[in-house]
Amino acid sequence: CQTNLRWNCDPDTANRICNYNRHYAEYGGYWERETTFLSEESASSGEITFYDSNTGKPLFFGPRDRSWDSFVKESRVHGWPSFRDSEVNWEHVRVLPNGECISADGTHLGHNLPDGSGNRYCINLVSVAGRPLN
Repeated sequence: CQTNLRWNCDPDTANRICNYNRHYAEYGGYWERETTFLSEESASSGEITFYDSNTGKPLFFGPRDRSWDSFVKESRVHGWPSFRDSEVNWEHVRVLPNGECISADGTHLGHNLPDGSGNRYCINLVSVAGRPLN
């Protein structure tokens, strides 16, 4: 993983979750309690691009087609940043038959856990806290 992850995400935690892992996640609420995400981002941030913590490729864009408050509320309820279909960069994200979400390069991201509103991608913040590679 990149060592200078955004939002003060821990690179060791990111490496443990992103690589050589297919089932485990950062603990529920990590994104909210252990990172600076909510103090650095807000409605005024506009649409945020979330980058692969290994490759720096753009994976998710959010909030898109909903408000910041809606994005945060849903993410808090579920314990992980939660994205919808329109927020996924399908060029770089794959969903396996068992629901696991990975980047096209193999980074473990989280899982698709559909609900009454459709597909909901519960994603580890440490997996998408990368910086873009220029």
